Amino acid sequence: MSIMLYEHNRIAYESALSMLDKVGKAAIIHPTGTGKSFIGFKLCEDHLDKRILWLSPSSYIFETQVENLKAESDTICNNIVFITYAKLMNMSVNELENIQPDYIILDEFHRCGAAEWGNGVDRLVEMYSEVPILGLSATAIRYLDNQRNMAEELFDSYIASEMTLGEAIVRGILNPPKYVLSIFSYKDELSRYEKRIRLAKNKAVRDKAEDYLERLRRALDKAEGLDEIFSKHITDRTGKYIIFCANFEAMKEAMDKTHEWFHLVDEKPYIYHVYSDDASTSAEFKEFKDNEDDSHMRLLFCIDALNEGVHVENVSGVILLRPTVSPIIYKQQIGRALSASRKKKPTVFDIVNNVENLYSIDTIREEMEVAMQYMRHEDASDLIVNDTFTIIDEVRECVALFEELEDTLSASWDVMYKEAKNYYSEHGNLLIPAAYVTPEGLGLGRWIRTQRLSRQQGAMSPDRIKKLDAIHMVWTAVLKNKWYRNYELAKAFYEEHGNLIIQYNYVTHVIDSHNNKVTVKLGIWISSQRDSYAKGKLSEDKINMLSRIGMSWDRFDEKWEMGFHCAKKYYEENGDINFVPKELEVDGFNLNKWLHTQRDRNNKGKLSEERKSRLDALGFKWSVHEAFWERGYENAVSYKKTHGNLKLPTGYECEDGFKLKSWLSNQQTRYRKGSLSEGQVVKLQKIGAIV
Repeated sequence: MSIMLYEHNRIAYESALSMLDKVGKAAIIHPTGTGKSFIGFKLCEDHLDKRILWLSPSSYIFETQVENLKAESDTICNNIVFITYAKLMNMSVNELENIQPDYIILDEFHRCGAAEWGNGVDRLVEMYSEVPILGLSATAIRYLDNQRNMAEELFDSYIASEMTLGEAIVRGILNPPKYVLSIFSYKDELSRYEKRIRLAKNKAVRDKAEDYLERLRRALDKAEGLDEIFSKHITDRTGKYIIFCANFEAMKEAMDKTHEWFHLVDEKPYIYHVYSDDASTSAEFKEFKDNEDDSHMRLLFCIDALNEGVHVENVSGVILLRPTVSPIIYKQQIGRALSASRKKKPTVFDIVNNVENLYSIDTIREEMEVAMQYMRHEDASDLIVNDTFTIIDEVRECVALFEELEDTLSASWDVMYKEAKNYYSEHGNLLIPAAYVTPEGLGLGRWIRTQRLSRQQGAMSPDRIKKLDAIHMVWTAVLKNKWYRNYELAKAFYEEHGNLIIQYNYVTHVIDSHNNKVTVKLGIWISSQRDSYAKGKLSEDKINMLSRIGMSWDRFDEKWEMGFHCAKKYYEENGDINFVPKELEVDGFNLNKWLHTQRDRNNKGKLSEERKSRLDALGFKWSVHEAFWERGYENAVSYKKTHGNLKLPTGYECEDGFKLKSWLSNQQTRYRKGSLSEGQVVKLQKIGAIV
């Protein structure tokens, strides 16, 4: 049986094939659990006579994907050459030359941003620049690496298909989970707050903060323990659960607490553990996958071995024992419980170890809302299968008390606003890291976050909103701040040039909060905003902001403006736009080809009067023959001015290669035949070219 793709993957595959054929590269960005590895295998199956180079972070990931393929299809892809990114970076030139691939697949392509792995990929791509490249990943963004977009860097933003985790849930491709939120470690935070209270200079502030701290202690003591939470919310009491831990020590500690946490569910669960550097990883993981004894729970403790690329069927849920993690890892871990082939709703236990990371789930809810807005805008509401999912917040009261305690210990709103205003004056934005503290010790980063939450909850006065808007407050989540940074760069470009005619490959640089120089591909970003607009995925607020700085939402309008910009620049430098050399590029733009297109569109009646008038102002000739004649005449005038006559040597050519002697002879012949216009005759007689 050949490989059968789910409908969403079939559409993505066909789009990728078309893109590979046209531009030689295509990225597919689908969330974990949607079966995107099968798209790569389908490419291999449909091209069994071709050599496919498949690159992946580990053989472990690839072997598991092959196992999943065997379970679904009898296709054997013997045309795959598999290499890990780690091996690739150490391969010699001769070894690379021996591969000779017909296609290249970059699995988990966001990992190609790592310095050493990236160098290996760069060498490969440079050597095989003509070989089509397909990229697969759950995300293109490297959140902890200056939010680099690897779809931009590797694929020039040629994305065949993109789907967020939220969209997959909305469309019913992935089942919405039951999401249980709780906390398991807070002693360190209580100790920090105790110290801050002792240092508070104002007695009234100390008294109020101590009251909140005591209420918080009582609330935490009263909150149910993890054993009760697991017992209450684990419905599949003999299911398979994956428990993600931060590191080996955290995993060992969690395994020691197995009985304490799960005794109310199962006294004797099966326990497995895997981690990326463990030689027994594959054996333990295989036992977990193969264990079909449904008389007991099956628990798999792991570190990072299952963050990406590996999918386990029939997982009842995941338990995230998470400290601060990047959104990509967070979503990958949730994705272990989600699958396009799974019918039952999974359970996600988000058990964080500090209050500042309690609401990562909000990012998924935002993605769902964006997806639904787009579908409704496109009259595709019938695609909405799930518009929400169950979130059980076991620590809501505790979080509220933490916020109250923080507000009590912070300076007054007006004082913090003044600090925010000072920050804006110095940096030109309010893109403040959450952990940022002013030189005076004020937690400005956290205060900004609190203001954002306050407005989202409808608890902020219009006056305060107006004040923060005046210093360009960013109201969206911190992870979206890159958009505003790029917007400010686009705005600066507009203020300098008076337009947003930015070449696709245009880059600029900024200095980040760590004083590092960051390259920003502004041309690609502008193009991506236009794509988001076309797909209905750009908010009204952002549309208005870009429109105010001259954004052209029509790709063809933008190209025309770019062409006219180059034509005007060439005219100002050379005095004429009718004799542009064929291969000459102005700011990387082929002006000759563009001008030829304008003539063609005008002849077909497809050029607006406004655009025609703008080109007329540059002396543009709408007939190629007229332009050629004018070029000859200008050269003849110049020759006579220099030499005092038009007695040219046989075969004479001008410095620009124009064959002036031949052209003059042709004009005399046309004059005798009466084929010159009256105006042309007058001009030629004026310089003595005809008598």
